[in-house]
Amino acid sequence: MNLDMVRLTTTSYVVLGLLGLRGPSTSYDLKRAVGHSVGYFWHFPHAQLYSEPRRLAEAGLLDICTEDGGRRKQTFSLTEEGRRALQHWLAEPETEPMQVRDVAELKLFFSELAQEGDMLTLAQEQIRQHTERIGTYEEMQERFGSVDTVAPRLVPLKLGLAMERAALDFWKDLSSELEG
Repeated sequence: MNLDMVRLTTTSYVVLGLLGLRGPSTSYDLKRAVGHSVGYFWHFPHAQLYSEPRRLAEAGLLDICTEDGGRRKQTFSLTEEGRRALQHWLAEPETEPMQVRDVAELKLFFSELAQEGDMLTLAQEQIRQHTERIGTYEEMQERFGSVDTVAPRLVPLKLGLAMERAALDFWKDLSSELEG
């Protein structure tokens, strides 16, 4: 199949990449893998993990193995063409700016319309959330940091920790300003 005729999205590459890392997987396997990995920094509707693999299979980028009996579970695997598409995407430099979709930041933008105390409450909740996320990331780093086979996948964790720490510092500073 000609890749120029197939529109590949970021979700397409998530599916191709996870299958490249994990090997043959069902849509449910992919959903679980996202929840323990890229889901921490790349959010999208997980329902796409059920439709996207079928679409990629129709495009010749994945193979499907369907179970004969029972629930007729479908397992997807990367084809050579799928691997080439993934490698092509990975080789392209990224020119799109980093996206941050933070509802708390959006609320800050409109803070002059808020009631007294609302922004302090928001800041305190953000402190709690960022502290919790840092703990989760540090736990992941401790648990998997010495496992050579997953070391390359922990590199984005360093960026995640740096961003969470920066956000925590920001919200602590804002909380102090609001309390003072």
